[in-house]
Amino acid sequence: MWQLFFYNLFLKLYVVIARLIQRGNKKAALWLTGRKNIFDQVSDALQNNTSPTVWFHCASLGEFEQGRPLMEQIKTQFPAYKILVTFFSPSGYEAKKNDAIADWMFYLPMDSAAHAEQWLTITMPALVVFVKYEFWYYYLTAIKNKNIPAILVSGIFRGNQPFFKWYGGLHRNMLHCFQHLFVQNQDSKKLLASIGLDNKTTVAGDTRFDRVINIALESYQNALIEQFIQNRQVIVAGSTWTEDDEALDHFANSHPELCFIIAPHEIDEDRIAECKALYKNNICYSGLHAGIDFSGCNALIIDNIGMLSRLYRYATICYVGGGFGEDGVHNILEAAVYGKPVVFGPVYDKFFEATALVELGGAFSIDDALMLEQEFKKLLNEAELYSNACKISGNYVQQHAGSTRGIIKYIQENLLLTN
Repeated sequence: MWQLFFYNLFLKLYVVIARLIQRGNKKAALWLTGRKNIFDQVSDALQNNTSPTVWFHCASLGEFEQGRPLMEQIKTQFPAYKILVTFFSPSGYEAKKNDAIADWMFYLPMDSAAHAEQWLTITMPALVVFVKYEFWYYYLTAIKNKNIPAILVSGIFRGNQPFFKWYGGLHRNMLHCFQHLFVQNQDSKKLLASIGLDNKTTVAGDTRFDRVINIALESYQNALIEQFIQNRQVIVAGSTWTEDDEALDHFANSHPELCFIIAPHEIDEDRIAECKALYKNNICYSGLHAGIDFSGCNALIIDNIGMLSRLYRYATICYVGGGFGEDGVHNILEAAVYGKPVVFGPVYDKFFEATALVELGGAFSIDDALMLEQEFKKLLNEAELYSNACKISGNYVQQHAGSTRGIIKYIQENLLLTN
């Protein structure tokens, strides 16, 4: 199959490129070092395991958070099973490698027939769960050949993907390896039906809704941040990139009466320095301590990973980054769950929740700094507009909860896991 030739070529080139750039690219270096002696690591970790295992594969951090509600329910309802999580990206593994939800976490060895066989021989999963996307041919083929049940959760598909093109035979074969595919919307189900997967597909929604609701319900207080905010209105800007901060900085610098909490997507030294240069009256979270004098500061730069989803609760208005980049806006549900208006850049069409909230009036897309300033001023000064946006955002998230429950029901009814 000629598609397999190009797939193998892609796998080899990916590793070669990672090796070439690792000295100047921290992520590439982590991607490589994390996979050194990976099978020895896995063998040592699992050698005394006698419990059945559920293997979750997540591309990165966002997919892990998407899969987490299902992990939690499996731990609760099927306590005899252990959970193994793999990541492709260092962004996910490095952030979550010590998370107690999983019994083991590893980087996924690069896809190959030999690696897939070795991996399944060591881990012997009772059930395999792939979250949203990232499909690996040799792993999925080996899973199917060994009759191990595999499901896809929170899948979302678009017509321009290879699965639905004349040249997508290899990709279609991967999808046919799943026992069942749980997708986010009806459009995805229709696309899968067009390639013969209608009877294997269920529209279950997006488990991210369940995850953000669970986070919002958690008790959380941060005395230092509350001390910084005092009684000011707050703009929380999360997962920002340079283009986002360049749209935000003038408004922040010219409105000292407002409070800005900036959580950049990357927190390396250069990126934090860039944020400090853009936001003139700033202080970093790592520099906070009890009794500190905040006078003159209106921008708090979050220089750590893991706090953002809980910080949105302090917002008057939420801004979510990524909307000026090719990949589009980051997770707006983490903000909307608190019943807050959400603002983001112009690239959001890949994300149905962003499109829906813009149409409903709970979210607002901006093209540049001037438009951002206009939207912020309207939301801050027009009480009815603000109140409606808050209600729309919060209600939208609550109305789309329940995906995890439907997946667990399928697992129970089809005896994929048993007590």
